[in-house]
Amino acid sequence: MTPKDKKAWWWVPSLYFTQGLPYVLVVTVSVIMYKQLGLGNAEIGLYTSWLYLPWVLKPLWSPWVDLKGTKRRWFLWMQLLIALALFGVGLSVPTDAFLTATLACFWMAAFASATNDIASDGYYMIALSEKKQSFFVGLRSTFYRLAMITGQGLIVILAGFLEQRLGDPARAWSITMVFTSFLMLLLTVGNFFATPVYEVNRSPEGGQGFVKVLRDFFLKPDIGWAIAFILSYRLGESQLVKMAAPFLLDTDSAGGLNYSTEAVGTIYGTLGVLFLSAGGILGGILISRDGLKKWMLPMLLALNLPNLLYALLAWTGENSLWAVGGTVILEQFGYGFGFAAFLIYLIYISQGPYKTAHYALATGFMALGMMLPGMASGFIQESLGYPGFFLWVVAAALPSLILLKYIRYPGDFGKKSAENDV
Repeated sequence: MTPKDKKAWWWVPSLYFTQGLPYVLVVTVSVIMYKQLGLGNAEIGLYTSWLYLPWVLKPLWSPWVDLKGTKRRWFLWMQLLIALALFGVGLSVPTDAFLTATLACFWMAAFASATNDIASDGYYMIALSEKKQSFFVGLRSTFYRLAMITGQGLIVILAGFLEQRLGDPARAWSITMVFTSFLMLLLTVGNFFATPVYEVNRSPEGGQGFVKVLRDFFLKPDIGWAIAFILSYRLGESQLVKMAAPFLLDTDSAGGLNYSTEAVGTIYGTLGVLFLSAGGILGGILISRDGLKKWMLPMLLALNLPNLLYALLAWTGENSLWAVGGTVILEQFGYGFGFAAFLIYLIYISQGPYKTAHYALATGFMALGMMLPGMASGFIQESLGYPGFFLWVVAAALPSLILLKYIRYPGDFGKKSAENDV
């Protein structure tokens, strides 16, 4: 068997960049693309939120990935499928049936991306020793964030540049998505050469073992309150993330701020992602120092209170770069800061003999909490207008604040010196 930790400095960055890129393309870049292709906000919110479904359901086929074939074979085939799906998006954009065709291709990319996540994370645990898993966690997170900068930033900026140059959004996005598919293909080839081959023994339990894992998850103490909290933690953010870019892109007459695609890509894909990462890093440091209990409420508030600034922009119509950039920076920093507590809580819920499978289930509920509100976000925005919508987003924090007093977890969970150190 190939020794553990071999060539890790090469394949960890590549593998996690490749994991992050399709996710941000499906979940975030698709929103901007459809807005520039003329779809209404209700359609954008509904259709792009459906694309979360593979991440919701991925725990159902994760045992299959574990039992059939190797993790390396799975992620290489899934990455190739993502490249083909993105190529299909690029070819479909200029056609009359672009909406149906591009959604089908994005759906294929979403399914392949969710499966790639399972296989890549499994490979990470197989190919690295326990000590190196901890050592490389920062590197994998960094390259996942770089993928977000590439998707939300550079790729959107490229599309915006082509829109200006060609004067045709459909052609601009077609070229952009074809280019992105070739980038994904190059990453797949790179992972083929960078990742060592590992063969491992698999569990013989099959479906029976999966039923036991599922049952044990739903028999955890206070699991009903925990699931309700997981579903509601990002209730406001799940709607904001779908309508923030349309708000910046919409014209004055539609209540938007009339920003260009290039400007949105620059603001969200560079400053936004950098401050998102900074918030996440600071949140992790503080929880590691003090434990989860001290920071759960402040982080929940940090996630939601900056959304008031979007309401202020919408009510006043202020569209200066300082005001908009500052709003995005504070909102993204608060999101990263607040999400740190959420991740630690998910890790706590997953504790036990089946922590990997239970974490997949917990993140499935997390994705469901993003999908369902996101589907309704466009209809709510069109009904209330942007000012009313952003106030609604702020009010959506109330369920999680109420549920906070019903969930149970050790106060020092996550603390570096605690017995149950994460």
